Amino acid sequence: MNITSQIKQPIFREMELFEKKFYESMTSKVALLNRITYFIVNRKGKQMRPMFVFLTAKMVAGGSVNERTYRGACVIELIHTATLVHDDVVDDSNRRRGFFSINALWKNKIAVLVGDYLLSKGLLLSIDNDDFDLLKIISVAVREMSEGELLQIEKARRLDITETVYYEIIRKKTATLIAACCALGAKSVIEDVAEVENMRKFGELIGMAFQIKDDLFDYTDEAIGKPTGIDIKEQKMTLPLIYVLNTCSPKEKKWVINSIKNHNKDKKRVKEVISFVKAKNGLIYAENKMIEFQQEALLLLDNYPNSDYKEALILMVNYVIERKK
Repeated sequence: MNITSQIKQPIFREMELFEKKFYESMTSKVALLNRITYFIVNRKGKQMRPMFVFLTAKMVAGGSVNERTYRGACVIELIHTATLVHDDVVDDSNRRRGFFSINALWKNKIAVLVGDYLLSKGLLLSIDNDDFDLLKIISVAVREMSEGELLQIEKARRLDITETVYYEIIRKKTATLIAACCALGAKSVIEDVAEVENMRKFGELIGMAFQIKDDLFDYTDEAIGKPTGIDIKEQKMTLPLIYVLNTCSPKEKKWVINSIKNHNKDKKRVKEVISFVKAKNGLIYAENKMIEFQQEALLLLDNYPNSDYKEALILMVNYVIERKK
């Protein structure tokens, strides 16, 4: 049994029912929209976000979930899908999970409108059911994700990102959505504010580790669905690079920045930058930081009694930093 199936086992029934509810939550009277949403549903990813919602809910509530939990999972997945559709337009990307992206098949205008539609469906699902507490969690996540992306674009132009700013970018851009999943899961079944905050923090820490792992993939030669060195080509400042820029000599720093700014399309030069970052321990530093976030997340689960759901969440946390793609 692969790791994803192991994680899903304690919530297998919930995930099956969720898929049905998720598809229903996207339906429209417009035939074109239904064709596109059918395409989206049949090309789903690992569904990590709804898994976090259900596992968190079941762990804090002793094994039970309710309709609010399903709605929370649907809203998160609708909004996550909307951001992916919009991201592909922004990045001018023709592929998503090995298939053609929405914008590649139906062009940018339709992709943007589909993203807007999914976003509004998510918000309405909460409003129509008076889930205003859940809606607040989601809305904060959407705001922070947008801020994180824009902060990254602003800083990338100047290539002057400090480690502190980098953490702020990834917290907003990536970690905030996983934090929302865990907070939503807890909030759907319990009222305890401190406990909901504990689970939000847990999700945020996993999200930080998740993004650093993604950054490390840029320096590997394995087939992971994104080409090696893509972050350098796109002038994205990631943790291994930031660490090395802060610790190398002024002359080396000048060479690295010049390479990223003016030679980022030169494959040989990009390879030289990757080798330089590795030689200067950039990868080791980033890996250690990733493990720190992971260990901090695991500590937050200590107060919960042992259960299949807790075990699956621990598996999930370990999978985040051990995954191969």
